[in-house]
Amino acid sequence: MAGLLGIGITGLQAAQLGLSTASHNIVNAATPGYSRQEVVQATLPPQATGNGFIGQGTAVETIRRQFDEFLNREVVIGESQSAALAAFHAQITRVDDLLADPNAGLAPALQSFFNGLHDVANEPGSVVARSALVSAGEGLVSRFRLIDQRLSELRASVNGEIVSTVAGINTFAAEIARLNERIVVAESAVEQPANDLRDRRDQLVLELNRLVGASVTQQGGAYNVFVGNGVPVVIGAQSFALGTLASPTDPGRTVVGIVTPGGVTQIPDDSLQGGSLGGVIAFRGQSLDSTQNALGRIAIVLAGTVNEQHALGQDLAGALGGAFFGVAPASVAGSNGNTGNAQLAAAFTDYGALTTSDYRILYDGAAWTVTRLSDGAQQSFAALPATVDGVAISIASGAANANDQFLLRPTALGASGIAMAISDPARVAAAAPIRTAAGAANTGAATISAGAVNAPPPPDANLTQTVTITFTGPGTFNVTGVGTGNPAGVAYTPGAGITYNGWTMAIAGTPAAGDTFTVSANTGGVSDSRNALLLAALQSRGTIAGGTATFQSAYGQLVSRVGDDTRGAGIRADAQQAFLAQAQAARESYSGVNLDEEAANLVRYQQAYQAAARAIQVGSRLFDELLDLSR
Repeated sequence: MAGLLGIGITGLQAAQLGLSTASHNIVNAATPGYSRQEVVQATLPPQATGNGFIGQGTAVETIRRQFDEFLNREVVIGESQSAALAAFHAQITRVDDLLADPNAGLAPALQSFFNGLHDVANEPGSVVARSALVSAGEGLVSRFRLIDQRLSELRASVNGEIVSTVAGINTFAAEIARLNERIVVAESAVEQPANDLRDRRDQLVLELNRLVGASVTQQGGAYNVFVGNGVPVVIGAQSFALGTLASPTDPGRTVVGIVTPGGVTQIPDDSLQGGSLGGVIAFRGQSLDSTQNALGRIAIVLAGTVNEQHALGQDLAGALGGAFFGVAPASVAGSNGNTGNAQLAAAFTDYGALTTSDYRILYDGAAWTVTRLSDGAQQSFAALPATVDGVAISIASGAANANDQFLLRPTALGASGIAMAISDPARVAAAAPIRTAAGAANTGAATISAGAVNAPPPPDANLTQTVTITFTGPGTFNVTGVGTGNPAGVAYTPGAGITYNGWTMAIAGTPAAGDTFTVSANTGGVSDSRNALLLAALQSRGTIAGGTATFQSAYGQLVSRVGDDTRGAGIRADAQQAFLAQAQAARESYSGVNLDEEAANLVRYQQAYQAAARAIQVGSRLFDELLDLSR
């Protein structure tokens, strides 16, 4: 009877654990990260007798959670990549909306400015047209600055998101470390898996990966968690905090680092992939920087080329034209880790050669290496100054030590730094500063062109000095005038350019001996629009990217690129979401709670419990009857 009672008790205990486990599954069916648990039973060692081995009942070996490492890892990776793509798409959509807006974009302001130039070319003496041009220029400057301000606000938003995300990462890392300790202690005490604690830890790892891509290794019962290129944030029961700091070469750029006793050591941006942190960092590096640089390049090239042509003209007062726009300088900053005191300077030498890339400048103690960050192309120079992609780099002061590095951003400040250099409509240099004339007593059949001032500025100091060309015959001429050197017997080629004092003109036809032609100051040239026409022609001239793009087409390419990147990011985000849904469904089919199945388990374990109780009842009655017989 004792054996029958004992067997019944083991069955009763097993059924009770089964009921508890099924109930636990049911109430946690909606708990995030919960893995279905099941009772694992085994028979107790049988008792050997002369009649054979007699069973001694059952025992529950463990409560096992239905967890598959591979399926769970697929979900974790999917969550990390989905969060990164979603964050990237959300940010770049804001840039796309800003640039493509038909009213707030740059295209209408560019068109208005060049319309103003055409109007001045049509009516160079009109103060109304000149005032409208100055107003259009101010509007263009405001539009550049407004768009750049919005982009800068996005940059500040990215910085803030990085700071808040790092705080969230530290919270999750600390909680994972605490769970590591609890799991190790709990499992060592009973030598059974702490299922619920493990589920909670795996859910925290999943939530951590929504913030940043993390890799996990197991050491005993603990997780070691790493981000970036092996930077530890959890080792056993110890967590290591991440921090944020200003970039050593760009104070306005927040970067991520690992907190050490000596401060915060920067983690390279390109190693932080996955999660919302990886998404916003990728957006900043792949889209925001290049967009702001591309906009800045348009502003710099526009301001620079307009200024170059405007300086070759003459205003209503007869003075040579000065700068029409203020041009932002190239930005070059040394790392705060430099040991030398060198300060570098950068100046534009060729607007058409400017790119939209930033550059890293490294001094190794013997030579300078300039790396274009957009494609990794490098150029080395034994010494500075040196010119790279239309920018002259020089040492302004001090000296560099080995391993000193600098960040050159030629166009980053272009859109924010463009400004109007004139406000008086009379200062618009619509006229050319020179005029040409044929002598009234000429008897030959030669004619002289209107002439043009040679670029680049500044104009020649003797530009407006009177120069006279006197033909000594149909094939030669003499030149007189300040700055010319007064050459005699110059060979004449009909239609060929003749250049002195910073201007070029041409004489065509057959001159006669004694014929004279003059180039002199354009006194009273109020109705002259030659320089205004040249300024207006900049609209259709290839001035950007090596002469392959106009201002409008360069902006159109920028809008198109951002639009394509936005659509591509949306497609990738949707595709990744579909992949994540599949991974989640696969994990749920293995680890998720099926309420119908658990309801059936409740009935099964209830019946097992009742049957075990009946066995105990039978054993008890038989034992009582034996006692009665012995009385």
